[in-house]
Amino acid sequence: MFGRKAHKPSIDKEQLELIENAQKRIRQKKRLYVHFVVFLIGAIFLILANTVLGIGKEAKLFGIDWFVYAIFIWLFLFVYHLFNVFVTHKFMGKEWEQQQLDKLVGKQQERIEALKQKFLKEETQIAQSQVYNEVKDQKKKPQKHELTLIVAAGEDNAIGKDNDLIWHLSDDLKRFKALTSGHCIIMGRKTFESFPKPLPNRTHIVITRQPKYKVPQGVIVVNSLEDAMDAAKQDKQPFVIGGGEIYKLALPYAQKIELTRVHANFPGADTFFPELNLNAWKEIASEYREQDEKHAYAFSFITYLKQ
Repeated sequence: MFGRKAHKPSIDKEQLELIENAQKRIRQKKRLYVHFVVFLIGAIFLILANTVLGIGKEAKLFGIDWFVYAIFIWLFLFVYHLFNVFVTHKFMGKEWEQQQLDKLVGKQQERIEALKQKFLKEETQIAQSQVYNEVKDQKKKPQKHELTLIVAAGEDNAIGKDNDLIWHLSDDLKRFKALTSGHCIIMGRKTFESFPKPLPNRTHIVITRQPKYKVPQGVIVVNSLEDAMDAAKQDKQPFVIGGGEIYKLALPYAQKIELTRVHANFPGADTFFPELNLNAWKEIASEYREQDEKHAYAFSFITYLKQ
């Protein structure tokens, strides 16, 4: 209420120009209408003045009364006015139409220029992105595929008997789980069959020559070590977990060995880890564990890297 300023509607210049031209057109039509009414009244007056009042009754041209010429002259002027309103001066006038055309062309040119700038900017960004990706790809090194053998072996390289472990070392099993979780584990058929069920959080790749060997869902079956490594190519560190023949096949391809060396000999063993050429392998870590109530044998965690 009090203190509030009245809202003033805002009209841009183009809208104002439209309104002004529309008003001009209305005035033109009104003047034409007035002209038409005056013409009718004037024509009737001329006829009455000559025939009834006798004004200029004797004035004739080529045998035709003068008022007829006057009416035709006035009619010509009216037709000229009519032509001028509806033909010469169109709705907004030629000048106004040209101005609007020039404005439209100017706006289209501005839009085209803006689109050009936008496309140039986008093309520049795309080019920069392509160059960045190419440089990045050039700098990006291929992923290192580190095949690792993980094994627990006695001093005589014994690793099992009757498709089972000869010992039960709690800390060794925990270390095996910690190292292999989230990775591919490559094994022979007999090693796989020694598990009561597939180990959780690991991708099992089983090597076997048996045709149509049946495995649980998620387990991959291959026919050779090469196929197994190909199946594990997305893993940066796949592990080979046994048995003896698979270790022997994989040893030339391995870059790392995680060995649990059990400090005892096992004469009854029937499965063995291959003898290592220590000139080809470098020991980078070693941790000794004493025999205790949970571990029947002393053992060491040893890590080797291929030299």
